[in-house]
Amino acid sequence: MTPFCTRLDLAHPIVQAPMAGVAHGDLAAAVSAAGGLGMLGVRGDASTDWVAEQAAIAARGGRFGVGLLLWSLGDGALLGHVLEHGPALVSLSFGDPAPYVSRVHDAGALVASQVQTVAAARQALDAGVDVLVAQGTEAGGHTGSIATLPLLQQVLPLGAQAGVPVLAAGGIATGRAVAGVLTMGADAAWIGTRFAATREAAFSAGAKDRILAAESTDTVLTHVFDLVQEADWPAQFPGRALRNRLTDRWHGREEALADDLPDVQEQFRDAVARDDRDVAHVYAGQASGLVQDLPAAAEVLTALMDEAATSLQRVAALLGDTGAGGHLSR
Repeated sequence: MTPFCTRLDLAHPIVQAPMAGVAHGDLAAAVSAAGGLGMLGVRGDASTDWVAEQAAIAARGGRFGVGLLLWSLGDGALLGHVLEHGPALVSLSFGDPAPYVSRVHDAGALVASQVQTVAAARQALDAGVDVLVAQGTEAGGHTGSIATLPLLQQVLPLGAQAGVPVLAAGGIATGRAVAGVLTMGADAAWIGTRFAATREAAFSAGAKDRILAAESTDTVLTHVFDLVQEADWPAQFPGRALRNRLTDRWHGREEALADDLPDVQEQFRDAVARDDRDVAHVYAGQASGLVQDLPAAAEVLTALMDEAATSLQRVAALLGDTGAGGHLSR
């Protein structure tokens, strides 16, 4: 078992990503009850009642985590409400976590931070975080521009030097991928899109259907949906979403979109109300092309670990089959 799993008493090195709008209490509880770490995704405008309700549901599965957006925290009142409900892990991402780390530690929780560059990893370590999450551009939702494997290879030595575990995020939807990042030295896999297409996920039926139908080539890294929703995401974090009519028309034409924004916003709101995902957004990663079914979250976790175990056994067999000089025999 990895140090991260031992510290959080996890049976499996799987963390369900805190996807805002998708990762509510039911999903977090299901993942935690199955031996992983389930997490709530909390928007910056979440009410105290919503946080209390969803945290109580998540806690039914055991220990749980919460993901927060640093750029939306302001005076930290929302963080205070979250900490009242006893999360085991708080993810502070997309900004500098330094102003908030001590508050989380004082509440007895660990701090994780998703990082998209080496500079962001160093900043998070300087802030005193307990866990780094190397988030590659393959990930669904808001992310950076570096792929998971190059980023993970750069962040792992930084984590090792600081004595901080590193988790891998972005493009992980199979047990083979879980085994791959564990073999590289990651302490766990941080998985979003695969858990977004489960029965417990709070995604709409239309959104889930779009993920099931998508290929890995059907995503786009875009600011369009943030502009339409007037979300103040920092410019360095575009959102990876499934392409649709809205992105096909406006991606790369953001200045023109600003001129037509009221009309587009009306179309968008109507599409959300009708669950028309050919106009409304579906934030999902390149792993969408690997998602073919809509099982329970616990079934996903079991399948991931079964396949990971098989893959790791194969690696162990290959390493055991070495000849003189330590090279794999042919």
